[in-house]
Amino acid sequence: MLKTVKLNNQDEMLLVLGIQDSKLRALEKEMRVECFIKYNPQGDGAELTVKGTNSRVDKALAKIQKELALGTQKKPLSLLKDIKPFADNIIFRPEHARPIEARTENQKRYIETVFENDLVISIGPAGTGKTFLACACALRALELGMVQRIIVTRPIVEAGEKLGFLPGDIEEKVDPYLRPIYDAFYDMLGGERFRAMKYNNVLEIVPLAYMRGRTLENAFIILDEAQNTLPAQMKMFLTRMGLHSKMVVNGDLTQIDLPSKQQSGLIQIQTVLKNVPGAAFAPMEAQDIVRHPLVKDILAAYTKWEKKHPEK
Repeated sequence: MLKTVKLNNQDEMLLVLGIQDSKLRALEKEMRVECFIKYNPQGDGAELTVKGTNSRVDKALAKIQKELALGTQKKPLSLLKDIKPFADNIIFRPEHARPIEARTENQKRYIETVFENDLVISIGPAGTGKTFLACACALRALELGMVQRIIVTRPIVEAGEKLGFLPGDIEEKVDPYLRPIYDAFYDMLGGERFRAMKYNNVLEIVPLAYMRGRTLENAFIILDEAQNTLPAQMKMFLTRMGLHSKMVVNGDLTQIDLPSKQQSGLIQIQTVLKNVPGAAFAPMEAQDIVRHPLVKDILAAYTKWEKKHPEK
């Protein structure tokens, strides 16, 4: 037997599913039923299908309806201050993949800092999970109703080689530069939900040049590859923040692709925002690299070589 119940918003989803779907898993175990979630294309609700024998499905639905009825008498869960952004070290639980969690102490501090501050700057080497964890935190914040949309941006700077003219419309031209971000969200959401959220502008991935003049409210905003921003671009980006928004700035100062005479905005920001309340730094180190173990050794070898040959 199959029966479906609609969850109309983030508060109802949190009431029924619980933090990291903990209440839903407990319901499955208690009632001996299977539950399946289909998210709305708009990203602000879902359909919950319960599968099992008639009596067990009816009991499960009765419990869900009771939770929803009690929830209408309470303050919206998305406004409660005692909700923890993640439990058991898990940040986000994809529907068809393993849970996403912090794997080092610095990664855990990074996540905690993101949820405790409105602006977080993370500087560290490649492979430490800065981009992936920021995307996971953004999805968690959306799931909890803390924000209404996610916006990810990065400067369009070529890494050492000139690609020349690229065919297609503007989206096709910038797509290769934004591909790492697409991949991160695709892995966490799956193809169908990723396309639905992107189509309905719940998830927006844009070049940094398109951010000028905007005010971004109720949003989780990520600036990736921030080492390739100019100081003026960094200032422009930071002043886009509107009410009820969070910003995360990620970058690696060892991989600056700007022309040699141009200063990186990520270098300048360390001094400019050092004593600004609400802005926090969450650095990553070589020991936080979670890619292939060889990556850590490669970066160490390059660092050693560059110290011996500073002119090259």
